[in-house]
Amino acid sequence: MDHGWHSPTGNGTMVVLQLVPGLESGGVERGTLEVAAELVRRGQTSLVISGGGRLVDELSKAGSEHIAWPVGNKSPLTLRYVSRLRQLIRDRRVDIVHARSRVPAWVAYWACRGTSAHFLTTVHGLYSVNAYSAIMTKGERVIAVSETIRQYILAHYPRCDPGKIHIIPRGVNPDEFPFSHQPPAKPVLTLPGRLTRLKGHHDFFELLRRLPDVTGLVVGDEDPRRRDYAAELRRSAPPNVTFTGHRRDVREVYATSSIVFSLSRQPESFGRTTLEALSVGTPVIGYDHGGVGEILAELCPQGRVPVGDLDALTQRVQEFLQTPPPIPRQHRFTLRAMLDAELGLYEDVLR
Repeated sequence: MDHGWHSPTGNGTMVVLQLVPGLESGGVERGTLEVAAELVRRGQTSLVISGGGRLVDELSKAGSEHIAWPVGNKSPLTLRYVSRLRQLIRDRRVDIVHARSRVPAWVAYWACRGTSAHFLTTVHGLYSVNAYSAIMTKGERVIAVSETIRQYILAHYPRCDPGKIHIIPRGVNPDEFPFSHQPPAKPVLTLPGRLTRLKGHHDFFELLRRLPDVTGLVVGDEDPRRRDYAAELRRSAPPNVTFTGHRRDVREVYATSSIVFSLSRQPESFGRTTLEALSVGTPVIGYDHGGVGEILAELCPQGRVPVGDLDALTQRVQEFLQTPPPIPRQHRFTLRAMLDAELGLYEDVLR
């Protein structure tokens, strides 16, 4: 099937510029690379502005152009990039400017003034409710990564036109996380995610103290700004926990795990790690709220437990270890569906 199109602006290709604070790791950054690679695959022009990071090489090798501007710095000085960006938009004849974070969104919003570029945003998180965060609702189109995010926007930003909000769930590539992927089994319980207070590490540790005969894995980067918290976690962890740090073979980790967890007491905007684990057929147990609750309700309803209920969490783990629940081989949360919807929205805007 031919997914190509020609820009209605008449220059033959669509020029899309995405802005993110950095390209180190994380779901927002991974989604940026996925959309960028798909634009190139379809013969369009992909530009990305960020402060840099380990994913820049991957972005460039896939055919996108990276522009190293620190547009994510929370400083008034960042606004000096407004005029530079406006000139770049004009010089490169940018059609779509897509901001995925708040500071870059402010820069992009002002830069698009006086140009023909269309300003879009994606709300990737449950941001604090204030005038600073409201910029994420100012896009000509506003992408919500889940129904949770859409409801959050409608509840806290009533001036945002509901008609311009488009729910486009994040997607996973079944070729990268195939349902049948089964490396040598090693019974482990895994909590993926950065070492931040939002990810539920202490609940995970309490669970492992109640289940001393299992092995626990904590898989994720240490936040350079939260080194004290990471040190606190290592001191408080029970002896059956291993900290792996950042892993490039996260698919193998999911596939070798008996259960993967999502235990944030604050609702997640979407829940990419939950979706990735379920995609390879590994059961997930998570607190029943936010985007994680949405995904589990559809793909693994038995995995939902009340937020903070450690007794229910322990019981559910014991049940899953004895009789793993069935996980559907196919689902609607695919990378192809996400890319078709998001790039289709670009095309719709340009009509």
